[in-house]
Amino acid sequence: MMFIAMYAAILSILAQVTIPLPLVPITGQTLAVGLFATIIGSRFSTYTILVYLALGTIGLPVFAGFTSGLGIVFGPTGGYLFGFIPAAFLTGYWLERKGFTTPHAIGANLLGMVITLAFGMAWLKFVASISWNAAFMTGFMPFLPVGILKAIIAAYLGILIRKRLLSARLLPSTL
Repeated sequence: MMFIAMYAAILSILAQVTIPLPLVPITGQTLAVGLFATIIGSRFSTYTILVYLALGTIGLPVFAGFTSGLGIVFGPTGGYLFGFIPAAFLTGYWLERKGFTTPHAIGANLLGMVITLAFGMAWLKFVASISWNAAFMTGFMPFLPVGILKAIIAAYLGILIRKRLLSARLLPSTL
């Protein structure tokens, strides 16, 4: 439980890291989801996301921009938050089945990124009552280039951190 709480706390901190860009900002939140799934696998990363979402839902300011509450969870961007759950699980699951290597981590993180964006786009379509094309053009495409970059960074750093934690015996080898 402390392991999951620690990663949920780190995710809450990384969610506050934002690099403003002209079209879409880069946030540490989505990077952290892929990073954690690469380091700790499917089960613990999914639990981490669920704890993080629960903390934000009950009102702790853990989401990007120190926001929280049902208005964020069920608002136009809530789909991205819900998309973190299958993204973390499937990213970690891929690596557990195929092996914790950098090439597999890149593929797994790209899959997780697409899942997060697809959930966010679909949610946006229904919450904002817009067309699929408009949802795709506003909720998926602008985030794709940065998402690919974050997936590659999460893969590389995740494998590096995982190897170091394992060699230092700070991460159970069963993960």
